[in-house]
Amino acid sequence: LRPQHVAVQPGWEPVVMRALVINGPGSARVQEVGIPVPGPGQVIADVRRAGICGTDVELFTGQLAYFAQGKTGFPLRPGHEWCGVVSALGPGVDPGWLGLRVTGDTMLGCGHCARCQAGRGHVCAARHEVGIVGWAGALAEKVLVPASSLHRLPDALDDRAGALVEPGGNAWRAATAAGAGPGKRILVCGPGTIGLLTVAFAAAAGAEVHVLAVDHGRRELAASFGAAAYWTAGEPPAQTYDAVIDCTDDHQMPAAALALAEPAGRLVCIGISGVPSLIDSRDLVLGDLTAIGILGASAGLAPAIEHYADGRVDPLAIVEVTVGLEHAAEALAGQVSAGAGTKIHIDPCG
Repeated sequence: LRPQHVAVQPGWEPVVMRALVINGPGSARVQEVGIPVPGPGQVIADVRRAGICGTDVELFTGQLAYFAQGKTGFPLRPGHEWCGVVSALGPGVDPGWLGLRVTGDTMLGCGHCARCQAGRGHVCAARHEVGIVGWAGALAEKVLVPASSLHRLPDALDDRAGALVEPGGNAWRAATAAGAGPGKRILVCGPGTIGLLTVAFAAAAGAEVHVLAVDHGRRELAASFGAAAYWTAGEPPAQTYDAVIDCTDDHQMPAAALALAEPAGRLVCIGISGVPSLIDSRDLVLGDLTAIGILGASAGLAPAIEHYADGRVDPLAIVEVTVGLEHAAEALAGQVSAGAGTKIHIDPCG
């Protein structure tokens, strides 16, 4: 029975819901699971859209490094790129959240350690990660999250844009770490979702942005996000850049990116490969370069929402294909085409 202290939208009942469950490598299916009751400081959101991310695919295949590190394990419920409507509140939550369209932070720190107290909860040693580490995700009809993780979505953002806030937050952090601004020339390696959004945020900041890709397949898409030039592995750039951002999963790319960075410039790494990526630290030192790693979107969520809402960045071309929750396992297995975009969205109500 529902505790009397839980505030709910009319018609909400904590019985069962559908959720995607990954039971082992390559094994996922939609199951009926119990709807959680929000505890103190927590809310339930009805999921409107959820994105399939490369991390979700690595969870599905069992290749994510977190498995070997003992940080996560099967069974698990993925989904960390989402938007929805708050439908139930636990005790202590501001009643004003009820009925609002929201998205939420993936990285949930303990709130008590020195890192959390310093505003670095995304690297808290005891953190949960929604849909990844110790917290059920949003590839489901409903998701439970702390109210403190929520960000309200303005009416100017539709559900597609709302579910692109999390990758947008990562991209904003990468562009900002690269020092994007007028007079800066930046190379983004990899025109995937994060890469294209990074191009858009860097261009919106006034930088001249180039893209390095495996082939010409996304030249037009990259141009639509603000890329001024497009290079391929067969036709690489001849010049160096004030900053190079690696958004790929290629273990050889960090070293290649380092070679393309202007002395006293920056190397930003947000992509993660399945095996160690090696660079020559002598190149880093002798080039007087700054190397920066980006983990998580936390500090970038609010700026991403602002950029989307005021039109400085339009993320919608990222998503061309949206399917129902029953097709989520197929999407993880690569059996659903993303069309001209780079990302597949799941509509749990579709």
